[in-house]
Amino acid sequence: MPKPIRLPFDPITRAAQLWTQRWGRSSQPLAMASATSIMRVQQLLITDFDTLVARHGLTFARYEALVLLAFSREGRLSMGKIGQRLMVHPTSATNIVQRLAAQGFVERVPNPQDGRGTLAVITPAGKDAMEAATADLVEARFGLGMLSASEHEQLFELLRKVRIGAHDFAG
Repeated sequence: MPKPIRLPFDPITRAAQLWTQRWGRSSQPLAMASATSIMRVQQLLITDFDTLVARHGLTFARYEALVLLAFSREGRLSMGKIGQRLMVHPTSATNIVQRLAAQGFVERVPNPQDGRGTLAVITPAGKDAMEAATADLVEARFGLGMLSASEHEQLFELLRKVRIGAHDFAG
């Protein structure tokens, strides 16, 4: 895992101060600091998650695809559904599934409902890798072990509000 930067100050707090000095309070320095903080936390979490699941031959994106397949009724989904549910471009979904297939974690089979389409089917090896990676993520408390249960609830609700405002889903 990469070593933390451990700066002697919070650069986002400093950026908010400089932002306010340059453009004034009406320029939304707290919104800028909040958005920048979210982006930084996302970088930290993805780095941690990729490191944890790499032990099992996965990236976090591939892990998410395996979880999605494991959650499906029959362990299989069309490429279109995978892209939709992972909220990625269809080309990205295809790339993820191709890499998982090359590792033996999924099989690509013809879609009986769509003669031109393909289904991704999780294999026993894919299930094993997904379960082992899940155990590691749970043990690491998803990188958010410093938060209490009520703080998790607050954070989830605040971020959900942002997602609803962005029309990420019908809220």
